[in-house]
Amino acid sequence: MLALVKTKKGVGHLELREVPKPEWGPDEVLIEIKAAGICGTDIHVKHDNFPYWPPVILGHEFAGVIVEVGSEVKGYRVGDRVVGEPHTRACGKCYLCRTGHIQICPEKRSPGWGIDGAFAKYLKMPEKLLHRLPDNVSFEEGAVVEPTCNVVHDVLERGRVEPNDFVVVLGPGPIGLLAAMAAKAGGAREVMIVGTPNDEALRLAKAREIGIDHVINLAETDPLETCLDLTHGMGADLIVEASGAEPAINSAFDLVRKRGRVTVIGLTGKDDIRFAWDKAIFKVCDVMFNLSTSYTSWDKAIGLIASGKIDASAVITHREPLTNWEKVFEDIEGLKGLKGLLIP
Repeated sequence: MLALVKTKKGVGHLELREVPKPEWGPDEVLIEIKAAGICGTDIHVKHDNFPYWPPVILGHEFAGVIVEVGSEVKGYRVGDRVVGEPHTRACGKCYLCRTGHIQICPEKRSPGWGIDGAFAKYLKMPEKLLHRLPDNVSFEEGAVVEPTCNVVHDVLERGRVEPNDFVVVLGPGPIGLLAAMAAKAGGAREVMIVGTPNDEALRLAKAREIGIDHVINLAETDPLETCLDLTHGMGADLIVEASGAEPAINSAFDLVRKRGRVTVIGLTGKDDIRFAWDKAIFKVCDVMFNLSTSYTSWDKAIGLIASGKIDASAVITHREPLTNWEKVFEDIEGLKGLKGLLIP
């Protein structure tokens, strides 16, 4: 089968290769991939600034149909439409696994960087990580379930959106846009999203299209002045940092109210950055750092998409065959795309 492979360490080294069809075990299923999303992690792997074990097939955001089941699989059958948690090879024994946090087990090796992933015709997955895709959710929307789970976990579960909250999202990329929709679905009074002039043509335009309450181009409108005006001088109840940009990260502690919350999603891709430590202390705010998804976020995210409360399709800009991967990667890196899907 044809697959997009990171062949070795270093910047670049991505190529299409013919690889064997996966062999599945007794507790695993074989999934025919119908759509797979390009994540920021895939971009980071391309540029050699995220952990990975080459040679490895990229891709961990996917939806597909089960075509084979192992002898010990009880809850799924051939023909089931599924998505899956990328928490393979968590040890099940360590403190983190035993307390329900397999997503950050040090032994975890996710599809797409630790083991072979979804940028191929077939992917094997253990039964325990599968979730059914409702019939009214398309495979394309299904490929956006995993990033939606991230924002459900980071914004709703850990960020603790409450009714009437004023929420500010920093960074209008796919994750930022999904985070804004999740905040609204979670009961936020109003959501403000902030971007740069480079975001204006596509990302901020999309934010307006999907109905985000306040869409701010920081070159034209002062985000802090606007935030304080809209909150009667108090500041935002919750900041969602989805940009990974140092200036935005530090602006979070101007925008947040005292005793407010900051939930962190964006990776910087750097070893260290300057951080407004004392400003955060004087705000007495809660800061939540996040990575990956919880078990509970999956069915919540699927339900929010199925009900229309989160429009996952809104962030999809590219639907291309696997052979066109270079153009899709290029457009996403060049801010000419949001969520790109590869269709094996």
